[in-house]
Amino acid sequence: MGEKFEKAPAELNERQKRAIGYLRHNERITNKEYQEINKTSKKTATRDLQELVRSRILIKIGRTGRGVHYVLNHSYKGDIKGHKGT
Repeated sequence: MGEKFEKAPAELNERQKRAIGYLRHNERITNKEYQEINKTSKKTATRDLQELVRSRILIKIGRTGRGVHYVLNHSYKGDIKGHKGT
């Protein structure tokens, strides 16, 4: 059946939905890119991204600093309104 995710797509905020939509067309996203596409602070971007990792929707690659980026978990099949999967 696939993995269970803690958050259903309806429970994600608009910034998180936008990031998932971005990742459906791009291989990865950084904190800086998240800030730019959502016009938000680093603190908010970090909190949102950490929440997506905890929910197992995103996978964090790297530990800290500039090398860190996030990829969409291949097990995540959620459909975000306005962002159709490929």
